[in-house]
Amino acid sequence: MDYALFARWKEESVWFVSRQKGNANYTVIEERSVPTNRSILKDQLITLNVYYSRKHYPHPLRRIEVWDATKKESIVLITNHMTFGATTIAAVYKDRWQIEVFFKTIKQNLRIKTFVGTSANAVMIQIWTALITLLLLKYLTFRSRFGWSLSNLIAMLRYNLFTYRDLWAWIESPYEVPPLMPQGEQLTLEFA
Repeated sequence: MDYALFARWKEESVWFVSRQKGNANYTVIEERSVPTNRSILKDQLITLNVYYSRKHYPHPLRRIEVWDATKKESIVLITNHMTFGATTIAAVYKDRWQIEVFFKTIKQNLRIKTFVGTSANAVMIQIWTALITLLLLKYLTFRSRFGWSLSNLIAMLRYNLFTYRDLWAWIESPYEVPPLMPQGEQLTLEFA
């Protein structure tokens, strides 16, 4: 937990939602009402007790405990946003997690470790390119009857990148021997 970074974001009027560490030492200063028929277990205002944490982030935080039905466990979130509903904060964290999963997929499958350019335009171009690439690969796995996993398809495409094959024939039977390069496509130039 980088409380100094959280404090800088608060000074710049940036809202954050993050997971709280399991061993966090805090004091509850206010219990908020919890919405009914939702997965919210607790909604509290807290202050940090540990000197180092309180020194870097002296402001109150909002602590929201959410029940995750898929994992059968509670998730504890902290935020500096005091006005959104607790279910909205939980939805923001869930959407944030989907972004994390997307970047993990890009890093693992497309072997992109860093951005080539760092300007806003360059980052957006690279993200859109990665999205288009993943959509095309997902479409190939959807269209194929072979039963590809995404990572296996990417590895085999990378392996066969410079072979001459019909893509739709190859995607159905990838282990066949590639055909020979067609002859006679290159024209010769005759000099007098």
